[in-house]
Formats: sequence, structure tokens, C-alpha cells
Amino acid sequence: MAFMFKHMIGGQLKDLTGGIGEEKAEGGEKSEAAAKGMTHEEFEQYQQQLAEEKMERDASFAQKKAERATVRSHIRDKYRLPKSELDETQIQAAADDVELPTELAKMIAEDNQEEEHKQSVLGQLTNIQNVDIDQLKEKAQSTIEDLKQSAEKCEVM
Repeated sequence: MAFMFKHMIGGQLKDLTGGIGEEKAEGGEKSEAAAKGMTHEEFEQYQQQLAEEKMERDASFAQKKAERATVRSHIRDKYRLPKSELDETQIQAAADDVELPTELAKMIAEDNQEEEHKQSVLGQLTNIQNVDIDQLKEKAQSTIEDLKQSAEKCEVM
């Protein structure tokens, strides 16, 4: 009941009292520290510690955002998609300390090896159906041996 009375009439009383309420505003920080059971110095240290922890969290969050942007940019490079300026700015904001996760780097290396193999002549031959690569290798080796033997028999050389 007292709460309701104070709530309803409190605002009007503050207007009537004038500058009396301003004196309490100066002691507001002290009362906040006292309410938490700390001295003024302890309260300042606590506030400083909170600010440092927030800065650490923000830095960690920016680092994770940059790592994700790096992963996205590598995927865009792999599939030849257009680059995103947002990803580039996030990577630059992390001061270029971002590295690709090792597992992803291994996967990319394996994919690159597979692509190189597919782009080679033997890789292209495996894409053609009904081709026996072992048989082709044997024919190529026998042809080379025949050429060597015919070169040895040649009197001009």
C-alpha cells in the first residue's frame, strides 16, 4: 500500500521540493557501491574489471567472426563465387591474425589434389567409360620398348 501511495504521489512531491532531490544524485554512486557491499575503491576496481572482461569478449567475438569470414572466403574461392566485402572487412578488422582451421586446410589440400588428378591426362581417361588404364599403360610400355629395339637395329644411328 505504501508503494502505491509513493508511486502515485511521489512524482508530484519531487516537483514541489525543487533542488532537494539533487543532493542525493551526487551520492548515487556511493549508494550503488554501498548497496553492493563494497567501498568506493572496490567498486571502481569492479567496474574496471567488468570493462576489461567486456573488451576481451568483444575481441574474442571479432576473432571468431573473422575466422568464419575466412572460411567463407575460401569456399567462395574454391567454387569461384563472387567475393563479399563484408567478409574482407571482418578479416581486416581482426588485423589479419586469422588462420584457416587445420581440419579445413587439410580438406582443401585434399580437394586440390583430387582436382589436379582429374585435370591430368590419366584423370581424364578415368572419366571415359570402358577404358582399361592398365591395358593402356602396358601398350604404351610395349610401344616404347619396340621403338628402343628398332632404334638399336638402325644402322644410321
